[in-house]
Amino acid sequence: MAGESQNWVLMVTAQTPTNIAVIKYWGKRDETLILPVNDSISVTLDPGHLCTTTTVAVSPSFEQDRMWLNGKEISLSGGRYQNCLREIRSRARDVEDKEKDIRITKKDWDKLHLYIASYNNFPTAAGLASSAAGFACLVFALSKLMNVKEDESQLSAIARQGSGSACRSLFGGFVKWIMGKEENGTDSRAVQLVDEKHWDDLVIVIAVVSSRQKETSSTSGMRESVDTSLLLQHRAKEVVPKRILQMEEAIKHRDFPSFAQLTCADSNQFHAVCLDTSPPIFYMNDTSHRIISIVEKWNRSEETPQVAYTFDAGPNAVLIARNRKTAALLLQRLLYYFPPNPDTDVDSYIIGDKSILKDAGLEGRTDVEALSPPPEIKDNIPSQKYEGGVSYFICTRPGRGPVLLSDESQALLNSETGLPK
Repeated sequence: MAGESQNWVLMVTAQTPTNIAVIKYWGKRDETLILPVNDSISVTLDPGHLCTTTTVAVSPSFEQDRMWLNGKEISLSGGRYQNCLREIRSRARDVEDKEKDIRITKKDWDKLHLYIASYNNFPTAAGLASSAAGFACLVFALSKLMNVKEDESQLSAIARQGSGSACRSLFGGFVKWIMGKEENGTDSRAVQLVDEKHWDDLVIVIAVVSSRQKETSSTSGMRESVDTSLLLQHRAKEVVPKRILQMEEAIKHRDFPSFAQLTCADSNQFHAVCLDTSPPIFYMNDTSHRIISIVEKWNRSEETPQVAYTFDAGPNAVLIARNRKTAALLLQRLLYYFPPNPDTDVDSYIIGDKSILKDAGLEGRTDVEALSPPPEIKDNIPSQKYEGGVSYFICTRPGRGPVLLSDESQALLNSETGLPK
C-alpha cells in the first residue's frame, strides 16, 4: 500500500434513484440470499426528486467500518450490510491515484476499513423503497471505489443481498428482476427492459400519505405471507408469470390502457395477499382507499384509463399519468379532494417537478378550496374533502440509473478526516 503518509483518504460519492414496482415482488424463497418467489418489474424514478446519495471513503487511519444514515451513526453488524461488503471486497482490484500518490493492491482491501455516509431525500421506511435506493447506492459507490469490473446486472445480484428491490435501482427506465432458478442466487438479477427515454410521456405523482415508519416491516410481512397465504402461492405460480409477459409487451409498445390495467390489478392483488396473511397486514389506510376510488371513478368516466395507481408496503399512492395534460388534471383532482392545511401554501405542498403546477393552472394559487369539482362528480352530490389526509405530493417521471458525483461539495464526508461534514 503506497502513500507518503498514513493520513490519506480516498473517497467516492454516488447518487442512486429509488424504484417503484408495477409488478410486485412479495415473498422470498431464500431469506438469506433474498431470492424472490416471482419475477417483478419496476419503473425507476427521477433521482432529481427521489434518490439516495452515498459517500464511501477508505483510509489506513480508519480503525473500523462505520456508517452514518441521514446524519445518525448506525451499526454495520447486520447480515445484509455484511453480505454486500463481503461480496464487493472479494471483487476489489488494484487502485491507483497518481495525483494523491495512493496505490492500493487487491490484497490491501481485506485490511482496510471503510467510512460510509448515506442520505435519502425522502422519508425512510415509509413505503417509498428507501432501502432499495440505499443498498443500490452503497454497492454502486463501493464498486467504483474498489475498481470492481462487474457490470450493473452482476452488481445487482450483490445489491439484492442487501434489499431485494435494490437490484432494480441499478438501472434507469423500466427494469425486470429475474427471479432465477439457481440455489446460490447467481442468476437472480436485474436487467433493463427500456431506458428512461423510451416512454418519457409518463408523469408520476406520489401522494405521501404518511411519512411515519410502517408497523409491519416488508421483511417480516413477506415471511408471514409466505408461511400463511394460499393466495401468495397461487399468485407466484399462476398469475405473475402471465402478467410479466403482458407488462413487457405493454411497456414495449407504450400501451397505456394495458399498462394501467395490469399495474392497478397487481397492486390490488399484492394488498389482497397481505389481507390473506395471518395475522392480516394493513399497509394502506383510509386515504389510500379514497385515492383508489377517485382514480377508478375518473378512469371509468373516461372509458379508458387516464391514471394507474400502485401502492408498495405503505399507504403512499404512486399515480402514473399517461402524459402531462392528464397529470395536470390529476393534480387538480387531488388538490380538490385533499387540499393543503390553511397554513400550507401550494408551493410547498407539491414538490419535485413544479412545472406540472403551471400546466394545471395552480402556480402561485392560494385558493385551492375554490377549485371546481371534477366533472365525474354528478350534480347535487356534495363530495367530501379530506384536508390533512396527504402530507405532500411529489411530481416526478421515469429517471436514469446511478451516477458518480465528481463535485467534492456534494460529498457527505470530509475529504481530510473521512468523518461526516
